[in-house]
Amino acid sequence: MKEEDRQQVHDVNDEELRRLTHDHLKVFAKFTSESCEICELLAPPFAKFAGRENFKSILFLRLNSDENPVAKKMMQEKVAPFFVSYCQGRILECDTLTEEQHVSDMLQRLRELEPMAL
Repeated sequence: MKEEDRQQVHDVNDEELRRLTHDHLKVFAKFTSESCEICELLAPPFAKFAGRENFKSILFLRLNSDENPVAKKMMQEKVAPFFVSYCQGRILECDTLTEEQHVSDMLQRLRELEPMAL
């Protein structure tokens, strides 16, 4: 199996993001921008986290905020890379993260969260 076949990060648009955050229990999204050097530096760790067994219950998404109107509006007051964790369709945390450890910490909190009974 080639490395790209194992890729667990899904590139999505605004509409797919909305649908997937409601269709999946836990979602971790990375909002990127074409001109973002830190986005590029955090791309390999993000993909690495997506492939880890301990995060298999989390759906990993990447959204280019330059190409998606809703994401672009959301990012007007934020700086990429912007990470958002969702559980049961609701935003849990959102923040601009610039270090791999901070991304790992946010992911760990999402993984450990117990969903509320519906």
